[in-house]
Amino acid sequence: MIELTLGRMSPRETERLLAFDRDHIWHPYAPMPATAPVQPVVSASGVRLTLADGTELIDGMSSWWAAVHGYDHPVLNKAVTAQLGKMAHVMFGGLTHPPAVRLAERLVEHSPEPLTKVFFADSGSVAVEVAIKMAVQYWRAQGRPERHRLLTVRGGYHGDTFGDMAVCDPVNGMHHMFTDLLARHVFAPPPPLGYSADPDDAYLAELAKLCAAHAHELAGIIVEPIVQGAGGMRFYAPEYLRALRDLADEHDLPLILDEIATGFGRTGELWGCDHAEIAPDIMCLGKALTGGYMTMAATLCTDRIAETISAGEGGALMHGPTYMANPLAASVAAASIDLLLSRDWRDEVDAIEAVLTAGLEGTRELPGVADARVLGAIGVIEAREPVDVTAVQEIAMDHGVWLRPFGKLVYTMPPYVCTEDETGHIADAMYAIAASL
Repeated sequence: MIELTLGRMSPRETERLLAFDRDHIWHPYAPMPATAPVQPVVSASGVRLTLADGTELIDGMSSWWAAVHGYDHPVLNKAVTAQLGKMAHVMFGGLTHPPAVRLAERLVEHSPEPLTKVFFADSGSVAVEVAIKMAVQYWRAQGRPERHRLLTVRGGYHGDTFGDMAVCDPVNGMHHMFTDLLARHVFAPPPPLGYSADPDDAYLAELAKLCAAHAHELAGIIVEPIVQGAGGMRFYAPEYLRALRDLADEHDLPLILDEIATGFGRTGELWGCDHAEIAPDIMCLGKALTGGYMTMAATLCTDRIAETISAGEGGALMHGPTYMANPLAASVAAASIDLLLSRDWRDEVDAIEAVLTAGLEGTRELPGVADARVLGAIGVIEAREPVDVTAVQEIAMDHGVWLRPFGKLVYTMPPYVCTEDETGHIADAMYAIAASL
């Protein structure tokens, strides 16, 4: 049994923990046994992680973009503990409960206006699976089962389950070894890079041509709005998102927006689609939904989608997770949304954007750097070659910062509550990493 003393672990206990972890526990996208070191975290508070030896690191990742309020927040702690005294979980089949209704009320109120129906899921990946099912069932309900493919763009990432993998980038993504097992969808080239770049008319024409050619078999269009996350941390101009909305309308296709990474203010707008002033027919939420406290997601849709599915084959959406609408997760999610909207989160995100922009600007001149870009509370350095993850993390930790690079990308998505000084430390660490490439 691992024991903690004053928030630390003895060297002996730390080594025992790490040895067992190395020999028995899988980590994301890692071999077994592990070949790269992992850091033992014993507590987290504010924007800092405390390691077993007492070292504190500013979390530049928000625990994979979820902990937007930081850690150990009294408001969110209270929401969880208050609900725990009532019930931790109850099945959602044939039952409902106040936390689920409160959360649904907030999501309907603050999401784009046409979205009025809420389906609760376990994780972001499942939320995308549900969205795909919605699109497919929408057409089956109309007697059009041949419309079962999706149009998307290369460079995207939507999760690790099989439906999701099929709409991730099939060439440069993380799931190419499963290609022969996946549904075959329609892929356009990635949107041209640059949030402020002028739209490329040739690209827009190619999108239109591809959509028209496959409209008879398409069930919908699915993309990440404005920011392509784990597929490359690419930012693209709002005009391309508006064009996809227009194409969806022209061909009567549901537009699915995966807002799992972009939702709840990460890009400087509450929703990524707000940059383009459009609304989707189906929207996927996750990550920051619960403020990083518990796993939960949601898929929202319009009345038309829900009513068509419900009147068709099966008479229901064919999905129902065991932990659907978990009361603990729903309680903390509602509290997280209220907490976000009670603060001037735009000022927080704008302040992070300003510090990261200034701190990363000079990295573009470094020989190992291909590009540096910032949007909202997202900062990215793209290297010319794949980075050594262990070496990069050692540099970051030497600067008192936790980062988790992948491929050619060294990036940060810090908690919104980071101070200017804390964000500056993150930018300094990233600059030092860039200088080492």
